[in-house]
Amino acid sequence: MILTYKECIERFGSDYMIKKEVREGNLFQKEKGLYSDKELCSELELIVAKYPRAIFTSESAYYYHGMTDVIPDCYCFATQRGDTRIKDKRVKQFFVNEELYNTGRQNITYQNMNIIIYSKERLLVDLVRFRSKFSLDYYKEIIGNYRRIVDELDFFSIEEYAGMLRYGKKIMDTIQLEVM
Repeated sequence: MILTYKECIERFGSDYMIKKEVREGNLFQKEKGLYSDKELCSELELIVAKYPRAIFTSESAYYYHGMTDVIPDCYCFATQRGDTRIKDKRVKQFFVNEELYNTGRQNITYQNMNIIIYSKERLLVDLVRFRSKFSLDYYKEIIGNYRRIVDELDFFSIEEYAGMLRYGKKIMDTIQLEVM
């Protein structure tokens, strides 16, 4: 389990006790401010603990939802527009308006871990909305995978999210042509 410095203070009582636990091998410091009760833990666990308010989006979310087998080069997060810039080379940050930030937000279990991620419906709208930012092969692969699961998608959610956007009708027309 990953613990923040604050959680360690609550659990062990003081900075001295945290350092003592680290020396005794009961606690392992993974990064500045992040500790683990296990010697080995995944980088994904550390990233999720380090940025608890961020939501997985874009390439990371497509991969975690199984829409592509391309492993992303970095972790893609959406944060609110007013949030602090993340200065981590492993993270690609997208700033999102407050009205759109929580739309399509959900929790899923990935490798026995709870992660906050956008829904497949939200990601489909974003894929069409930002298709020029993806390579054609990558875009076609994901669209093809959406065609395979078209019966599982909630089209009311897709329409609702697209309706919140400036070019929502154009996005919906594209989804109707390419996915259905």
